[in-house]
Amino acid sequence: MGRIGGLVMGRAPLSVLTSMSLARFRCSRVPVHVLVLLPAAFQNSNVENLPPHVIRLVYKEVSTLTSDPPEGIKVFPNEEDITDVQVTIEGPEGTPYAGGVFRMKLILGKDFPAAPPKGYFLTKIFHPNVGANGEICVNVLKKDWKAELGIKHVLLTIKCLLIHPNPESALNEEAGRLLLENYEEYAARARLLTEIHAQPSSLRGASKDPADPCSSATVLAAGGEGPLAKKHAGDRDKKQLAKKKTDKKRALRRL
Repeated sequence: MGRIGGLVMGRAPLSVLTSMSLARFRCSRVPVHVLVLLPAAFQNSNVENLPPHVIRLVYKEVSTLTSDPPEGIKVFPNEEDITDVQVTIEGPEGTPYAGGVFRMKLILGKDFPAAPPKGYFLTKIFHPNVGANGEICVNVLKKDWKAELGIKHVLLTIKCLLIHPNPESALNEEAGRLLLENYEEYAARARLLTEIHAQPSSLRGASKDPADPCSSATVLAAGGEGPLAKKHAGDRDKKQLAKKKTDKKRALRRL
């Protein structure tokens, strides 16, 4: 711990603003004397619109989530904007999203935490509560929001949404209808998009580290289909793969 200008500083990386930045921030909602606590990377972000106590709370929670994330969730702070929280969520077992890794983000607006953040899936997903632009519709981001809930609660709720979709508040009406009327078709469509868009990068040869959540070893442990499984597939498996490709083509025509 140390002090600058009478302010107590924590262990977070700190930077003194340039004279140009100070001049710009004199017109913002955040007092200039507080901005010495901000990392340089955040100087051009939405941080300037948040009160200083909110900045401290957000930085603390994002740092905690980065070092000690909930199971199946990883948080990657945006170095350019702490109010843009980048996240990956592993598809829960027993769902059509199993084996996939889904990128999403939370955007903290200028009225956070009085107003809820906005959530978006960056990975394409077939889900009743995810719109065409990736927008997530869940009560905790709307009428059930409370300022004390925090980012962790939101991320856990979104992960639960992959297990228990809510067709009553569907942004994707087709997914909502299939969920109610033909679950097998819904699950097939969801699995298809998971296989196409949400496969870990290791399946493309990017990582071989077993400790990496995107590694092929992790996917295989989660019941995914890795290169070795395909290499040793027999005639029966080849027929199934051929049928799978045909089904994919049919499904893609309907997308």
